[in-house]
This record gives sequence, structure tokens and C-alpha cells, in this order.
Amino acid sequence: MPNKTAPDSTRRSERSRRAILDASLELVAENGFAKLTIEAIAARAGVGKQTIYRWWPSKAAVLFEACVPDGGDPRAVELPDTGDIEADLKTVLRATVDELADPRLAAPTRALAAESQSDEDLAAMLTERVLEPQLQAYVRRFRTAQEAGQIAEGIDLRIALELFVGPLFHRWMTRTLPVTHEYADTVADLALNGMRPR
Repeated sequence: MPNKTAPDSTRRSERSRRAILDASLELVAENGFAKLTIEAIAARAGVGKQTIYRWWPSKAAVLFEACVPDGGDPRAVELPDTGDIEADLKTVLRATVDELADPRLAAPTRALAAESQSDEDLAAMLTERVLEPQLQAYVRRFRTAQEAGQIAEGIDLRIALELFVGPLFHRWMTRTLPVTHEYADTVADLALNGMRPR
């Protein structure tokens, strides 16, 4: 049975760890998450599958660590603050578009998002270590924009941030239309228009 305890990083061979993480990214890109197996990762990485089970409880946990080095550092998440909320948000949304378009990240990110719908532990890990720190960075930036008079008082900032990130991820996940810099700029313009002081 797989070991359900947290990975013991002190027992890892860094070379084996890196080979396992790289193998998981390569295999997801080639075959998708549904066909990803611990056995396939082990074979590609040149390690025994028990080595993987000793360090990670599931293939989703392996993929998560491959996509989020060091489990994510909430302290490292901060939006730019040039004093111009419109320019700063467009910079961030354009960078998000670039990340979503990166072929090395697209397949594993889609896989983790899809798997988190049925894996509560993975969903909690994604929310705690990745999503929530990023969302709170938007809230902090919006507060400074409010203080500067660029955003109206009394706005629910948590709902407001979803006006920016929600459309990008919805279009990307559903593949309805391309996710481009121009689209990101339009989302920013429309959302900010509703947030400005009247």
C-alpha cells in the first residue's frame, strides 16, 4: 500500500527526485493524466516504484510537486505596485496568459485542476499553497488601489478579483476561444470599469 505520510525530504536523492518530477511532467504532456501511472513514472525516471511511494502518496502529489517547487511559498506572491492599478493588472494577466500557454505547464496544470475536482486532499493542497496566496495578493493590491482612490470603496474585493482571474481560467479550461494578451487586456478594462469611483 502507498505510504500516506508526508514525503521525507531528508531521505531523498536529489538526482532521483528531479528525475521523478521531470518524468511526471513529460508523461503527462505525452499521454495525459488519466494514463499517468506510478509505474510509468518510475520506469521513465529509472527508479523503483517503491521509491516514489515512499516519498509521495499519489501520482497527483508527484505532479503537484513538479509544478509547484517546494510546495509553493505564499510569502513570495505579490503583485506589482507601480501606482497604476490598470497597468499592474494588465501586466499580471498577460503573465498569466503566458504561463497558461507554456506547453510544459499547460498539460500538468489542466491535469491538476481536473483531478482536484474528485481528490479532496489535492484540492485542499492546491487551494492552500497555490490559489489562496495568489488570490490574497490581488486583494492586497486592490486595497492599495482603494487607498489611492483608483477603486471605489465598499467593493467586495474577493468577488472583484474573480472578475479578473475567472474569465481567463474559464476560457482556458473550456477551450472555447484563444486566451491572448488582447483578451486579458479587455477583461482588465471591463472589470476595472465597474470598480472605479463614480
